[in-house]
Amino acid sequence: MPSGLIIFGAIALLVIFIISKGLKIVQQSQTMIIERLGKYYTTLNSGVNIIIPFIDRPRPMRWRYTIPAGNGDTIVRFTDVTTIDLRETVYDFPRQSVITKDNVVTEINAILYFQIVEPIRAMYEIQNLPDAIEKLTQTSLRNVIGEMDLDETLTSRDTINSKLRTILDDATNKWGVKVNRVELQDINPPRDIRDAMEKQMRAERDKRAQILNAEGQKEALIRGSEGRMQESINHAEGERQAQVLHAKAEAEAKLLTAQAEAEAIRLIADAAAGSGANPTQYLIAVRYLETLREMTSGQNNKTVYLPYEATGVLSSLGGIKELLSK
Repeated sequence: MPSGLIIFGAIALLVIFIISKGLKIVQQSQTMIIERLGKYYTTLNSGVNIIIPFIDRPRPMRWRYTIPAGNGDTIVRFTDVTTIDLRETVYDFPRQSVITKDNVVTEINAILYFQIVEPIRAMYEIQNLPDAIEKLTQTSLRNVIGEMDLDETLTSRDTINSKLRTILDDATNKWGVKVNRVELQDINPPRDIRDAMEKQMRAERDKRAQILNAEGQKEALIRGSEGRMQESINHAEGERQAQVLHAKAEAEAKLLTAQAEAEAIRLIADAAAGSGANPTQYLIAVRYLETLREMTSGQNNKTVYLPYEATGVLSSLGGIKELLSK
């Protein structure tokens, strides 16, 4: 093989190697920091980019990733990457012990959602960005929990999340990082504290049950007394209305009787006016006869009752006879 062909092939391979070194392809939502001779030169965007080989070099960044462990925890590893991911990143921090305001040691693990918004500051303002974020989150979590009691810690997750997000966002702003939210996953007090809390909750539930039972019995007694009172009121009202109706019926009966007697007297008076008889004597005689009939009803027929004023009765009977004869 001619030596010229070998030299040409070597030059071609060298050119291809240099071009491959100068050709950088950046994925979507990623970026790359390029330094020229050790100094910041440019930031590559997504797509195909060309740099000068051996003069321009990408600056690597320390990055954090986790590996699931067998017991449900995660193992944290760090590596150097040349591309910076601009998407939202999730950091799952392992459990750590914190002390509450009332001196209770509690295990808490948290999740942090953040995003790199200024790659240059994230590269040059902090030496190890993932480690700095992790340590800052742990210390901030201890400070926030240290200002709260255990009961407040267990019931104020939203408050803790909001405080942590504000603290971390302010602290990481100079690193070109935006902390979107912080979430507490688990809050695990010691076993004896959990047992005491369970006993307290059980006693509280029993207390509420007894209170509800007592209130139910009280309500039943009140409703029963109200029902009996209403029953008495309705019974009295019924009796009153019955008496009123009975009185009205008696009054109407007496009125009708009086009207009938008045009509009878008027008819008798009209009949007696034409004959010249005394209608008063007629009515008195009728009353005497009715009274005698009532006195003798149900008695022995051999007994004879004779009124004291027999002459007046006989004169009245004479008036009746005279009236009837007319």
